[in-house]
Amino acid sequence: MAVSERRGLARRSPPEWGQLLLLLLLLGGCSGRIHRLALTGEKRADIQLNSFGFYTNGSLEVDLSLLRLGLQETEEKAPLVGFSLTRVRSGSVRSYSTRDPHDCPLWKNSSNLLVLFLINTKDLRVQVRKYGEQKKLFISPGLLPEAPSEPGPSNPVHTVTSNVDSGATTTLDKAKSKPTVSQGDQQGPSGKDKELILGLGHLNNSYNFSFHVVIGSQAEEGQYSLNFHNCYNSRPGQEQPFDITVMIREKNPEGFLSAAEIPLFKLYMVMSACFLAAGIFWVSLLCRNTMTNSGFREGLSKVNKTASGRELL
Repeated sequence: MAVSERRGLARRSPPEWGQLLLLLLLLGGCSGRIHRLALTGEKRADIQLNSFGFYTNGSLEVDLSLLRLGLQETEEKAPLVGFSLTRVRSGSVRSYSTRDPHDCPLWKNSSNLLVLFLINTKDLRVQVRKYGEQKKLFISPGLLPEAPSEPGPSNPVHTVTSNVDSGATTTLDKAKSKPTVSQGDQQGPSGKDKELILGLGHLNNSYNFSFHVVIGSQAEEGQYSLNFHNCYNSRPGQEQPFDITVMIREKNPEGFLSAAEIPLFKLYMVMSACFLAAGIFWVSLLCRNTMTNSGFREGLSKVNKTASGRELL
């Protein structure tokens, strides 16, 4: 039988208070929120990885260290595996249960505020497609450095890489020798940005790549949802198990909290301070009442003794 124990604030020992203080200090020094997901034998077609609210200069880092599809070479005209980054509008509800289960989200081409990362396992590349007005949403290959020298996007120029060899990754020297596409020239006439190409690594029958996204202006602030799609498994009776290992790190300029959680954190701190002040006032009031009652009892006992002495006389 499980036994639950409830302990009040006054029952905490000094070591426990020290642990709580250390935890608060560690949380204050956190550089970002990190998610690590490892799935084996997964058969779902859509996997929601995270949802986070970003402010200006906030960043999202994704490191796909292992993707093993277990599929034979197919002759599909369009990639059926990849990520989608969607900006959720205020008041809107996003649900995959309302869409056609046979419809692949990676085939969408008219949604607003949508970024698709299409994994092409044949050509060993990842196509990045942006839809909607997202001029200051910077997408670059690789992860952000641990200690960036300046805030904001670390690499506003997107590198177009070619196919990578088996077991190798694109180096900085190779990236410099390739042509680059500036952010301002990526907007197409139909509202869809020109495609960016990221390198896809291939090692031991598995694929890997990484990228990061930086919120460059206030117009791009909001709640973003990152999802993984394997449209091969959206076909009934043709599901294929796959393995995936991904690391996701989110960061805002003020810390690791999401934009929707920062006001709540401040509210909780204020409420905690009010609760502590009320507790101190209540304890002091009890102490005063105890002292007053003890003095009253001592005076009353003296009066009783005096009265009893007079009666004896």
